Amino acid sequence: MDTKQANRKGIAWLVVVFVLGIALGVLGTYVVTTRVFAFGSTDHSPATQRAHYIDRLNHQVNLTDDQQKQIDTVLASVQARYDAIHQSVVPQFDQARQDGRAQIRQLLTPDQQPKFDDFMRVLDEERKAREASSAH
Repeated sequence: MDTKQANRKGIAWLVVVFVLGIALGVLGTYVVTTRVFAFGSTDHSPATQRAHYIDRLNHQVNLTDDQQKQIDTVLASVQARYDAIHQSVVPQFDQARQDGRAQIRQLLTPDQQPKFDDFMRVLDEERKAREASSAH
């Protein structure tokens, strides 16, 4: 193989890699903008989630306006039941959380315990913020 042919082959590989990089970048951008950002809406209210679900279902089965309203009513009822179930078990989760923290706290030195308490306080604030944002 002479030098010119080797240079052409090297340039061809460089062009192929460059084109594949562009294609991958375009594909990645498409996926992020259509999938990730589409679901990254800041409005996670139950009404918005139901509307999104009904819209997707409508595209699949072509619902009438009356069916859409009826399905929204069914979904709202199911969501209310989910919320009631969630509220009934929240005290059990809270108790398990507190029991686990108490057990961990016993394993720590007196110097570590205030740091652990601060750490738990931050986690609690983050959890409450997530719960507040998902409730809207």
